[in-house]
Amino acid sequence: MSHSAKQAAPFLCSLDENLEKVKRELGNSTDLVTRQVRLEAVNQMQVGILYTEGLVDKNMISGFMESLMLHANKNAFLVEADPLMLMKDFLLTIGGVEEVYDFDHLYDAILTGDTVILVDGYSYGFIANTKQWEDRGVQETSVQTVVRGSREAFSENLRTNTALVRRRINNRNLWLETVPIGEMTQTKVAMMYIKGVVQDSVVAEVRERLGKIKIDGILESGNIEEMIQDHTFTPFPTIYNTERPDSVAAGLLEGRVAILVDGTPIVLLVPAVFVQFFQSPEDYYMRADFGILRILRLISFFIALLGPSLYVAITTFHQEMLQTNLIMSIAAQREGVPFPAAVEAMLMEFTFEMLREAGVRMPRAVGSAISIVGALVLGEAAVQAGLVSPATVIVVSITAITSFVFPSFSMSIPIRLLRFGLIALAASFGFIGIFVGMIALCIHLCTLRSFGVPYMAPLAPVNLSDQKDTLLRIPIWMMHTRPHFLRQKNSVRERKSKI
Repeated sequence: MSHSAKQAAPFLCSLDENLEKVKRELGNSTDLVTRQVRLEAVNQMQVGILYTEGLVDKNMISGFMESLMLHANKNAFLVEADPLMLMKDFLLTIGGVEEVYDFDHLYDAILTGDTVILVDGYSYGFIANTKQWEDRGVQETSVQTVVRGSREAFSENLRTNTALVRRRINNRNLWLETVPIGEMTQTKVAMMYIKGVVQDSVVAEVRERLGKIKIDGILESGNIEEMIQDHTFTPFPTIYNTERPDSVAAGLLEGRVAILVDGTPIVLLVPAVFVQFFQSPEDYYMRADFGILRILRLISFFIALLGPSLYVAITTFHQEMLQTNLIMSIAAQREGVPFPAAVEAMLMEFTFEMLREAGVRMPRAVGSAISIVGALVLGEAAVQAGLVSPATVIVVSITAITSFVFPSFSMSIPIRLLRFGLIALAASFGFIGIFVGMIALCIHLCTLRSFGVPYMAPLAPVNLSDQKDTLLRIPIWMMHTRPHFLRQKNSVRERKSKI
């Protein structure tokens, strides 16, 4: 039952009873700090202070307690006035202070880093903003690295992340909405967008989907991604995720909506399109001539997807497509290998996937060494034992290398999955199976949508004006408009021509 659905329990007038109830409801948790002080100059008034150790700034608490005691001992403290109102005025010097009247709001406050002040004889108290917990701060990106560009990455602190975005977009139209999601965790989820640029229907759709989430807890932005995505049964990601503040700022300027989740450094961007996963922030920090690297990534996509299946189809059904010397060399290598080419490729791909997964799960100091040495040793041993041919090892190695070219790691996962299906089709029907599989894949991609935007835009449906930043990138001074497929309210990006 949510907090809004159940009746809120009001405070009692006895401070001791209120403190005892809080301790009892929180199971006498050892990190709950309750302290009582007596203000002798104000009719011996008893004040109770409650907070959770580790979530608050103790220096701030000591400061306002010292300020309270100091003012209470001065003659300027008017005893005949309302003591609570005077206390609120004194506490306002530390930041936001609001009144609290029931236990539900009290629990929410002290469990999120605020401090609650209760006074004996009164049925209400105050919440002081004293949030301050340890985090790892702003560090360098570890996944989406670049040669030229910002090194800053998001952290696990929501306010730090929103500040990183606001540093890049200093505009009053950058709006932020925050809602708690999770009946038990009450995780703060923020939605950022630029009012006047983003389409209002996209903002309303994101807000509606977030409001429909009913779950006990949200621990990572991946939980949000899975619950608000348009299509569940597809291997392709329909929501873009990044750890880079500059990527989020660029997406907001194009008319997208950013979703930030407290406790995770990964931020979501919607809507997302297929070509977006091949675009690196570095593409916009270097000269437009280097945009040819985006073509290299697309070529790597097809090699990673089709490399093993083409090798299996050619060696099994279509040997006439290769030069005589080459096919004779491959046949000589395969002499004595006990498995068909399809089983060979499947075996090597499966082994490499195990090595890659082991390298990720192993401790960082030995993970990379295990994956590299394991691949070299196992590949060489398999060839020497006659289990696989050297050509198969070469094909699988090239496929593995090209799968690491993509700037977004989430796009390499569907390629790794679809690769096995295409190998099976190639082993059964040759090129015909590969063609049928690719046609089915294209149809599937064209049916996907991300928050109302076609997933293959601007390639399908074709939009000629948006081709300036799709397969290649033209100079920035020529990109006068934002992508039209996002349907922004303000599509003009630049009003000046090149100087």
